[in-house]
Amino acid sequence: MKVELTQESPFEIDADAIVVGIFNSTDGNPVIEGPVAEIDSASGGMVSKLAEAGELSAEKLSITQLLAPQGMAAPVVVIVGLGEAGRASHDLSYRAAGAAVKHLATRSRSRVAVFLNSERLDHAVCGAINGCHGQDILRQENNLHPVETLIWRTEDRAAVDKGIVLAESMLLTRRMVNLPSNEIYPETFAAECAEAGGSAGFEVEVWDEDKLAEENCGAMLAVGRASAFPPRLVIMRYNGGAENQQPLGLVGKGVTFDSGGLSIKPGPSMVDMKCDMAGAATVLGAMNAIATLKLPVNVIGFAGLAENMIGGDSYRLGDVLKSRNGKTIEVHNTDAEGRLVLADVLDVAVQSGCAKLIDLATLTGACMVALGKDIVGLMANDNDWADAVYSAADDSTERVWPLPMFPEFGEQLKSKVADLKNIGEGRWGGAITAGKFLEEFVRGTPWVHLDIAGPAFADKPSAWIDAGASGCMVRTLVEVARRYEQAE
Repeated sequence: MKVELTQESPFEIDADAIVVGIFNSTDGNPVIEGPVAEIDSASGGMVSKLAEAGELSAEKLSITQLLAPQGMAAPVVVIVGLGEAGRASHDLSYRAAGAAVKHLATRSRSRVAVFLNSERLDHAVCGAINGCHGQDILRQENNLHPVETLIWRTEDRAAVDKGIVLAESMLLTRRMVNLPSNEIYPETFAAECAEAGGSAGFEVEVWDEDKLAEENCGAMLAVGRASAFPPRLVIMRYNGGAENQQPLGLVGKGVTFDSGGLSIKPGPSMVDMKCDMAGAATVLGAMNAIATLKLPVNVIGFAGLAENMIGGDSYRLGDVLKSRNGKTIEVHNTDAEGRLVLADVLDVAVQSGCAKLIDLATLTGACMVALGKDIVGLMANDNDWADAVYSAADDSTERVWPLPMFPEFGEQLKSKVADLKNIGEGRWGGAITAGKFLEEFVRGTPWVHLDIAGPAFADKPSAWIDAGASGCMVRTLVEVARRYEQAE
């Protein structure tokens, strides 16, 4: 998608549609100002009359579509509500632009001009581009049609270009998650990483099953051994910082399909399990953006890829696995497989010299029980590092919330026959016991675990983005990387 800059008025611009935003006053009436006032004046007060008649809403993300007044080149005007003036929420730039362009994307349009004043122009551009891309990537007839050219009234080319990179990287993550498991499995995921690395400028190393065995990745190999598609570990290196800077490590769970193994999931719970590699896809998207933006930082991304299937060689309940760091794990649930993959990959990240770690995983339904479907659970072993990641997420308008990591949760993981069990006791605190399990494999390195099970994949569309993969946390990881040089 191309994004052009303009200084033209809404009446001068050659476009198929115009997007403008409108605020509410404190008394609840739409405020006619800026580009909306230009349209109102030229139309003989049409916008004001609609507002007086109660036919125009400025509530957040409301959409009003009008036929353009005489003299305007574009035939259609879309007015997106921005809520009460002065109380705009932190994430409004991304969502408002996404909602307006998504509304227009229900039919093919060549050129859409956007007149939205935003303090976060990069996020607004990112939202607009994501808004017109859907999950229907394998349909012969699409429900959403990407706009060919967005036209933005601004002079800030740098912010627009950053928004484009963020959007393209999120779209890479979304496409990977939305593609079915017969297309994305460990080997093809690794190939996608290599292609992205060649374009964006990061190095890619792939460990096959022989290398994984040589490296004693026994937990990861156990998860993937019943699949016709053997596991892979992808290591992505971007060296943009000082030679002596210890890298930031980004680790993603990449279970390309999760049947539950012998602890088999019910059929309806399996339908969307192509999305269980969203953590690894998020790391890929973030690496693509970090390298394309040429951030002055050293980052290593790790994607632990396996398919959790059922066969004569399935790992079993009661099996004891030996992880890469030497700890033994008694299996009490083969559907708690993501933490087994991450156990080995986190140890690789530590041994690769990463000074700080973030892992991302669609790890537990328990996190959704605790926080709902729209919020990422954050767990950590270091408060300062947790605060830094939380701050980056807040600045990126992505919602995360910390969960407690009290030692008592770790007590639930003690096994009678091995060092650890792979699940806690009963249903309670399941997201936290999963986090405590992962903590056993970071060797004291400052580490944050992000459970993205809720917001990574949506069953229903929102006003600003289609259902399916969301690309959540790509922007946050880029912001963490941007600040990392300052923090060292």
